[in-house]
Amino acid sequence: MPVNILHLHSSFDLGGKEARAVRLMNAFGSAARHTIVSGMPEQTSARDAVATGIDYEIAQDAPSLTGRPSVARYEALARYMRRFDLVLTYNWGAIDGVMARRVFGKGAPPLVHHEDGFNADEAGGPKRERNVYRRIALGAAAALVVPSETLERIALESWKQPAAKIHRIANGIDVAAYARKPRRGAIPGFVPDPKTVTIGALAGLRAVKDLAALVRAVGGLSGKVRLVIVGEGPERARIAQAAAAMGIADRLTMPGFLPDPHAYVGLFDILALSSRSEQMPISVIEGMAAGLPVASYAVGDVAAMVSVENAPFIVREQDEVGLRDVLQPLVGDAALRARIGAANRAKAAAAFDEARMIATYRALYEEALGRAGALG
Repeated sequence: MPVNILHLHSSFDLGGKEARAVRLMNAFGSAARHTIVSGMPEQTSARDAVATGIDYEIAQDAPSLTGRPSVARYEALARYMRRFDLVLTYNWGAIDGVMARRVFGKGAPPLVHHEDGFNADEAGGPKRERNVYRRIALGAAAALVVPSETLERIALESWKQPAAKIHRIANGIDVAAYARKPRRGAIPGFVPDPKTVTIGALAGLRAVKDLAALVRAVGGLSGKVRLVIVGEGPERARIAQAAAAMGIADRLTMPGFLPDPHAYVGLFDILALSSRSEQMPISVIEGMAAGLPVASYAVGDVAAMVSVENAPFIVREQDEVGLRDVLQPLVGDAALRARIGAANRAKAAAAFDEARMIATYRALYEEALGRAGALG
């Protein structure tokens, strides 16, 4: 009988954590059945990445993950969770599910919590009151999964979780897929021009990603450049306004969300990241696997993720002028881009292949269930 898994997501629009969760769902195949709850019910675009044949549903009858703390809501969440064999919770937006299990734990299934980083309201670091809440709630979790050294340190020092409960699992992707030739025409409205350097970004159009800053950085570059931002979200108009203000509206392409990034990331010449808060961004791994240099702020583990050759192009301060200044030499030197890209591809293959990630998650979930081999 398939393992009945409940996923409590802060949001289920496709981003890094959602992409990873979906890859695991696809990898478990017929061994599991999945019910997905989104804290923001209108945000469920990640369902488009679920493979055909995977048994899943977007819950319509689940108690709300948001709202003021209350015993009644905790009790309702705990009662709902008892339908399942395993509960997986993701980020602050699902922490009330963890607290519900802490308060009403009798008869509850095992729960594994995942923390992938912070939204704009905690970009400068987790808030004290949230640290206290996490510290209390996480006592109910069988395990806490983090992708980065930064979050592992926060979990130990700020959330006071025992080291034995914390599992740092590096994000991974199908690296080999990104080495294949990208598909021309995979990005609607974009045709690569060999005389133009294409700077690409993969990100939800949300405030914490600060894509308007990337637009301003690109607008200050000399040379023929185009910026392609793949993703969707509420900041679309603000990003377009920034491009118009910089006089590069005709050099900005925003095709919205696109599945199968391995089909198009290789169409870029440079991958750029302007997020104010990240931990171990999958988009950086995707750019590395496609053989691209990465220009980014030094958020989360990014500086440690990229190759040694790429290190000078990671900006220590979150400063769009600094981002422009590391983009400029990459724009002007194709040989430099190729050399850094080759080093990044080699590191991605060595450190970030998804086979290792999937095996580690499978073993962790099976340990929580107490059922070796339950997930294939």
